[in-house]
Amino acid sequence: MSALAPESSASEVIAHLKTLASADNREGMKRYGIKTDRALGISHGVQRDIAKKIKRNHVRAFELWASGITEAQFIAARSADPKLFTAADARRWASEFDSWDIVDGVADLFVDTEPWRELIAEFAEDEREFVRRTAFAMMAWAVVHRKKEPEETFLGFLPLIEKHATDPRNFVKKGVSWALRSIGKRSPALNEAALALAQRLADRDDRTARWIGKDAVKELTVEKTLARFERKKAAGAR
Repeated sequence: MSALAPESSASEVIAHLKTLASADNREGMKRYGIKTDRALGISHGVQRDIAKKIKRNHVRAFELWASGITEAQFIAARSADPKLFTAADARRWASEFDSWDIVDGVADLFVDTEPWRELIAEFAEDEREFVRRTAFAMMAWAVVHRKKEPEETFLGFLPLIEKHATDPRNFVKKGVSWALRSIGKRSPALNEAALALAQRLADRDDRTARWIGKDAVKELTVEKTLARFERKKAAGAR
């Protein structure tokens, strides 16, 4: 088989992926709560390398997604063009989510699209476990990707976090915690707001909210996080 390249077709990419399948890796994935029914057992590092080799191709990305193979779908998300990706596209892809790892991989794409805020609001209200997780994974990724986004946007996510902090489903509550912790590490002002919410949740009677709150308080008050803010403050004062 020839090496993968930007001109490689979806069928060629899929054929290459199948040569990398590993039953041992699939067993390992199960230990992390990853659903493996559609997976070949290929590491994310290898998948990212393949996506870099084949580069962006929006049409091919949708062909890869249609294969139903988890790794092909992850590569589809890495090689789709976020500028061309619509809210309707996101809804269709999200309707197929069945495991936290594909959610987190594809949310990385969703947050770079034009309708990302609309999708967060919509997905947070969706009762499907993995679709709701998508909203909070997007919040967390937005902290990384949306460098120029005003703090008001992230402050606006906190009511959604508080509203859904009582959802006891494992992959939702972990997504909510991830979003809250990520927002709280973006800036001193957001740390203060996120920490205040985390402390309120930690004092709640609801078991899930209490777990999320304590998890966030622990991370948002560690010396490493606070020291980073102090360094930023000192640099800004020069």
